[in-house]
Amino acid sequence: MIKSEQEIIDIVDRQRAFFNTAVTRAYDFRFNQLMELKSGIKKFESKLSAALKDDLGRPDFEIYATEIGFVLHDLSNTIKHFKKWMRPRRVKTPLLIQPASSHIHYTPLGVNLIISPFNYPISITFAPLISAIAAGNTAVIKTAEITPTCSRVIQELIDEIFDPEYIAYIPGEVPETTLLLKQKFDHIFFSGSPRVGAIVMAAAAKHLTPVTLELGGKTPCIVHSDAKMNIAVNRIVYGKFMNAGQTCIAPDYVMVHQSVKEEFLERIKKRVIDMYGDDASISPDFGRIVNEQHHSRIVNLIDQNKILVGGQVNKADRFIAPTVMRDVTLEDRVMSEEIFGPILPVMEYDNFDEISGVISKLPHHPLACYIFSESKAVQRELVSRIQFGGGCINHCLQHVVNPNLPFGGVGESGIGSYHGFNGFECFSHKKSILKAATWFDLPLIYPPYKGKLGIIRRIMK
Repeated sequence: MIKSEQEIIDIVDRQRAFFNTAVTRAYDFRFNQLMELKSGIKKFESKLSAALKDDLGRPDFEIYATEIGFVLHDLSNTIKHFKKWMRPRRVKTPLLIQPASSHIHYTPLGVNLIISPFNYPISITFAPLISAIAAGNTAVIKTAEITPTCSRVIQELIDEIFDPEYIAYIPGEVPETTLLLKQKFDHIFFSGSPRVGAIVMAAAAKHLTPVTLELGGKTPCIVHSDAKMNIAVNRIVYGKFMNAGQTCIAPDYVMVHQSVKEEFLERIKKRVIDMYGDDASISPDFGRIVNEQHHSRIVNLIDQNKILVGGQVNKADRFIAPTVMRDVTLEDRVMSEEIFGPILPVMEYDNFDEISGVISKLPHHPLACYIFSESKAVQRELVSRIQFGGGCINHCLQHVVNPNLPFGGVGESGIGSYHGFNGFECFSHKKSILKAATWFDLPLIYPPYKGKLGIIRRIMK
């Protein structure tokens, strides 16, 4: 049922009133809600799996590894550690303000809005929600309208587990999102495109609402001359074509050293066929594009004259074969936007300046970067030289699996980060508290100041 503006206002008001009761701040309450969510995910596993197959045609292995299993692993890690995360953290206190102790207290932000994308509708809805609950908040959830089956199941799960004054799901499309963005939240978490991220940030600015934006960008993958080619090819094909390329941190294009380009092209062509067969449309391991609009957009990025492997499409089935394009330049249409589909352009380079030159000419800072090289010097140089959110050396995507690594973008690819403790911090205010002793009162800081300046100078060097 579509929510009217008044209904949305009422939901936000009731959540704020519930948050102000301080019920959500208690450890036991947070723990119980996380356990309820974990039970709910397990109960709804078959429905969630069926929904992902319906909306995105995803294979069972991908569904569990990147969606349901990912959420359950996140829940287990959070449940195990968040009591420790909640404790005030002691920090050093300088001599000038002794005797005293200093601590950072983590307090919940309040009423949060979480807007999730279509490409990983389960994991990128529930991962930030897990962090919000662990940090003691309430939350309003809005999922992507272009994965309707997933959205219906997510709503059913949330409505069954949570009271809407605590966690509420808002169905609908762009008008409902617009109404939500008009409200005063204490924090907005958005994952999606940079274009929509700018709209979210502009709406948040009207209320001075802090935002966490997980956006996109053309993620480079660099294959240096000394890379272990078989390993590089295996991992690049895996990283690129999972979820039919609809992954925000998938390799968007490859820059391969000219001395090994032909070897790379030969191996990657064979590897694509080995993984998905001569006809990927009948492979049980390859997904589909989310809708006809995205299908048409992606198809228009393919240059038939540069196809190394793939290129087959079927509009009725929303199918685009895993496609590799060779000899791509910045003038090619495929380099004009984030692909977000199963097309992998391959460019060549001779030196690191050429890599920097290509990345600097593209519209957004990369959300991720992948570097294949056996040389520590090369690894250090490229990690230092390229500005990106996070990434891997000699692998793709795997940094997102480690809950101890913050996940987020930089510049146009995002603001803020989350996962694990970083997610807890994302939905918390770090409140600084200095507790001064009363057994001694340092006379140095009080007037009259005569004769004290020299002492202050020595202390504050």
